[in-house]
Amino acid sequence: MLGWVIACHDDKAQCIMEQLEKRFGHIPQCRVVNYWHGIGTNMLSRMMCDALHHADSGDGVIFLTDCNGGAPYRVAALMSHKHDNCEVISGVTLNLLTELYPLRFCLSSRAFRHTIVERGGESVSSLWHQQQKNPPFVLLHHA
Repeated sequence: MLGWVIACHDDKAQCIMEQLEKRFGHIPQCRVVNYWHGIGTNMLSRMMCDALHHADSGDGVIFLTDCNGGAPYRVAALMSHKHDNCEVISGVTLNLLTELYPLRFCLSSRAFRHTIVERGGESVSSLWHQQQKNPPFVLLHHA
């Protein structure tokens, strides 16, 4: 099963989690990180790292963030490069997570990434999709 780390500004992540629990009961391998104005990057990184390790059972973790480029997204992007089967999604909503909740039990992290971006519409993206639009700079050596 894919672990989820829901990381959003203010109390949005906690609100999403509470609504998911009302619908599905206890949500295993799911952690919430609320990013409040004034929390430093170091503290946010520690909170996200703790959440990642508690959510991961070895099948992969999906960071679900509220906005592309926000602090939770940026910290998740840095962390995802150090962990296998780790994806970063931006633009998540309660309705989208409710719809896709059952898929976390049967899809790989890569398949889940494609599915959530496809079903989420224009406001939902992933780190992988953003990197495809803007591939990293590669210096070519000419002899």
